[in-house]
Order: sequence, then structure tokens, then C-alpha cells
Amino acid sequence: MAGAKLIVMYPHPKDADRFESVYHNEHVPMAVAKLSGKTKIVATRVLDSAQSPSRFHRIAEIHFPSMQMLKACASSEGGQQVLANALAISTGGPPVVLIAEEETFNFGA
Repeated sequence: MAGAKLIVMYPHPKDADRFESVYHNEHVPMAVAKLSGKTKIVATRVLDSAQSPSRFHRIAEIHFPSMQMLKACASSEGGQQVLANALAISTGGPPVVLIAEEETFNFGA
């Protein structure tokens, strides 16, 4: 069964240092506490892009074992609070939110 993930792509904030502080000290702890059913969170800070300049400052991926669990989390009170907070902290415009099914290809031993 394919895993599912919620992807949140944040545009460049008005103040990157302030965004990073709020993201690490408030938003991520809220996501860890309130997103039920998640298996991991991958937070990526975008440094460069072939399509310069990059449209995004940070991309978060919240992994779930199934689409059913992702949808249950997203519709829960905690999920709604975290999504509302993502919108509130995104000072460079609204984040792009995607729902995706994940396939993994492993290489090597």
C-alpha cells in the first residue's frame, strides 16, 4: 500500500529569520503534538533552484501510512489548527498545500 503525505510549500517570507524562529519554536512543535497518525515530518529549507529564484523558502512533508489516515488527520480539530497556523505564519503569501500518494524506489544495499 502506498503511503500518503501532506506537502506544504511556503513562499519566501517577508522576514526569513523571524519566519524560521516561529516555524521551529512554535509551528513544528504544534504539528508534532496535534497531527495524529503521522509517521514522520520532513522539513526542507530551499537553498537554490534551477528556476531561479525559487518560488519557495521551505517545504514540509507530513507522512501518513495511508490516505485514509491523512484525511482523518486533516479534518480533525488538531489538523485544522495546524493548517490555520501554517497559513498565519506564511507572511510571503499563502502556502501551497498538496495531498500526494508516495512511491519509494530504494537503491543500494
